[in-house]
This record gives sequence, structure tokens and C-alpha cells, in this order.
Amino acid sequence: MEDEVDRLVAAWRRERPDLDVEPLEVLSRVSRLARHLDRARRLAFAEHQLEPWEFDVLTALRRAGAPYQLSPGQLLTQTLVTSGTMTNRIDRLTQKGLVERLPDPTDRRGVLVRLTPEGRDRADQALAGLLTQERAILAELSQSQRVELAGLLRQLTAPFDNIPG
Repeated sequence: MEDEVDRLVAAWRRERPDLDVEPLEVLSRVSRLARHLDRARRLAFAEHQLEPWEFDVLTALRRAGAPYQLSPGQLLTQTLVTSGTMTNRIDRLTQKGLVERLPDPTDRRGVLVRLTPEGRDRADQALAGLLTQERAILAELSQSQRVELAGLLRQLTAPFDNIPG
């Protein structure tokens, strides 16, 4: 079965036979798959009136376990955004009633961000919708192929995820 990347690679091999375009065979597919995944994510989240960034913050809090709260600094680490961006996101989620700010009992100057019951429900429902979308994307692969692919992708992403700082 031929795909768009096969056609792209064939064209580059014809036009630039002096270059080794083999990396395109993997990474162009990863890039294209990322775009398809982004669309599937946006669709799953839109069904629950969430933006992707809202899902990221809500699910970071949900994964923290009861009482579903983290400091803004912990949220920064998990969502890879700046402090100013996180402050804006917390403000917006608070206005929507999905999170609340509480004083940090261990630091008089600090705050904790906690999921509200509505925020927890929306996160849970959006996650279920996302997993349905993702299962459909992976349906062509057997269980062993999914395990192998996950391992290979982990090999590629782990160095990026484990850079200090």
C-alpha cells in the first residue's frame, strides 16, 4: 500500500539522487501522524467543550490523584508552558468553574490549583472520547505491533524527554 510519504520520497530521490532521503520515510510519517492525531484530539475535546490546553491542565490535575491538586509550578513542569501562560490558563479555567485556587497550607505565599467536580467530570469524559479516537487510529495494528511501535517511539523520544533543565 502506497502513501503520500512514498510519493514524496520518490520525488526527492528523482530530483536529488545525491541525497539520502531515508529519514523522511520515518519522520515524515511521524509528522503526518502527529497532524492526524492533533485533529482527532481536537475533535474529542470539542465534544466536551474543551481546548487541547484545557485538557492538558485538567488531566495533569486528574492524574495527581485525590484531592486532584498541584501547585502552579508542578503544572508548569507537566505542561511545558511559561509561568505567565500558566497563570492565564488557571485564570481562564477558574472562570469556567473547572478549577479553583486554594491557599497552600505548607507555604503562606503559595497557592494550589484543584479540580472542581465539574472539571473532573469533563476531564474524565474527554479522556474517554480521546481513547476512542486513538483506538480507531491504531486499529490496523495488532497488539504486538502496537507494543513494538511504542517501544521504538520511546527510543526516539526518551532522549528529548530526559534533557536536564
